[in-house]
Amino acid sequence: MRDDPAHLTPDLLLMAYASGIFPMSEGRDDPEIFWVDPRQRGIIPLDGFHISRSLARKIRQEPFGITFDTDFAGVVDGCADRPETWINGPIRALYLALFERGIAHSIEVWDGDDLVGGVYGVALAGAFFGESMFSRRTDASKIALAYLIARLRMAGFVLFDTQFLTDHLKTLGAQEIPRAEYRRRLSDALVMKAEFSTAPEPRAQDVLQLSIQTSYRG
Repeated sequence: MRDDPAHLTPDLLLMAYASGIFPMSEGRDDPEIFWVDPRQRGIIPLDGFHISRSLARKIRQEPFGITFDTDFAGVVDGCADRPETWINGPIRALYLALFERGIAHSIEVWDGDDLVGGVYGVALAGAFFGESMFSRRTDASKIALAYLIARLRMAGFVLFDTQFLTDHLKTLGAQEIPRAEYRRRLSDALVMKAEFSTAPEPRAQDVLQLSIQTSYRG
């Protein structure tokens, strides 16, 4: 179902997330937005994120600076900086509005002063909806995701929605669940209390410690 972006507000967007649907566009130059409700939904179990030996070694070395909510617009623009993107102007504006309200969040990966990777998404009760990520250095997006998941666990989140399952996400522990199962988990998450903004910012050792109970692969 397509919608006129002029009718969309941040509150309507949050209602959509709570109902299990999310917005996309056909491309950066398409002014319209359509709603997506996948038959199979991608999630990463928060206790099942897979960190390979090589990724763990890189996290331990701390080659990048990691920040939270420091350059939200830069992360969104980094995610849209590709030949094909679903992030058009109206979608960008909606997420920036949610960020201003403290509901959308970003994780930034820095190489000196250069933003080289990141991920952003929306926090709602005990659910976090990962929207997109990007990488301009090897493993930068994986590291951003590892820090994000550590912070979600420390904050008490119970659902991490990736929307779709990609080969890249599958190597990190993502899986698909049927729509009905996703709706059940979402319903449970929406009555939970979790607070991203006040949760501790994880350090490298926190990221690795929280992954100890999962098997290292690679």
